[in-house]
Amino acid sequence: MTLILSSTGGFPRTGETHELQVLSRTIQLMERGERTSADLADAENYITRLAIEEQARAGVELFTDGQVRWQDPISHIAAKMEGVKLDGRQRYFDTEFQYRQPVLTARPKRKGPLIVEEFHFARNALGQLPTTSDKAGRLSIKAILTGPYTLAKLSSAEDPAMQTLEARAMAFAEALGPEVVALADTGAEFIQIDEPAILRSPQDWPVFQQAMDVLTRSRQEATRGGRRPQLALYVYFGDAAPLYQKLASLNVDVLGLDFTYSARFFEQVAAQGSPLPLALGLLNGRNAQLEDPAAIARQVEKVLHRVGGARAYLGPSCGLEFLPREVAIAKLQLLPRIRAAVRGA
Repeated sequence: MTLILSSTGGFPRTGETHELQVLSRTIQLMERGERTSADLADAENYITRLAIEEQARAGVELFTDGQVRWQDPISHIAAKMEGVKLDGRQRYFDTEFQYRQPVLTARPKRKGPLIVEEFHFARNALGQLPTTSDKAGRLSIKAILTGPYTLAKLSSAEDPAMQTLEARAMAFAEALGPEVVALADTGAEFIQIDEPAILRSPQDWPVFQQAMDVLTRSRQEATRGGRRPQLALYVYFGDAAPLYQKLASLNVDVLGLDFTYSARFFEQVAAQGSPLPLALGLLNGRNAQLEDPAAIARQVEKVLHRVGGARAYLGPSCGLEFLPREVAIAKLQLLPRIRAAVRGA
């Protein structure tokens, strides 16, 4: 069984030092008309490189770009589509973050790349990092897309044809499908679909599954083109126990689970196992307290050999953008210690 150390999503975009505040300063100066969009892109590129470097130093093997360019997980994707305008700010689940709510004025359509260029930049940035011989060939970066159901659930509509949740979810799914293919064509080997909203509304499962089926078909299309992308579904911000069997039956390659909401859910997965490779979200991405590596290692040992696919991923329960930068780094630094403890058991 291979245990891969992975980031999950976002990374703090600022920090205590002057160097780490370049992006927030640039945004403030842009609002005053003292910087340009080119200056903003430079600052985003700089902080993205730093986020990747920090992950590498911590020992991560499957990286994200830190989602540095994302103002929030909803509007970043939706605003790039035709037929969408942004409305006021709403609370993002039970976090202290907010998102700008998409309003569908027509059926949303992909009018160009959504995150392909971001992925391409991050992949090149990772490729430029010095790599020790023991890490050669083991480091990669994944692409992340907010899933169609979560986009639909957190959107509203002016277009009468988009008033139902099903209509919005299917429209977003059909807009995201070509992006999955484009990411695979760009070299993405691991494409993560984030669907936190389904854990709050399990009664919406038929709509959720129908939208996910569109993306799995797009993955199959990319595979027929000679690529071999893994499509991963990540759910978090809630207890996945009521939906676990349904989630594990989906036609995805990896299932990412948040184990920080329910000890009983972990015991359920450890007892039942999984036909799919799992991403084990055992480090709390929203709590600054550092976990005990030995305790987490015991949890990993309990579930690891019940996981299908001869591989599993160990990482935070969600993105780390909710934490101070030094705490986010410390969380990632626990990952190699946990794996070492598992191997020594």
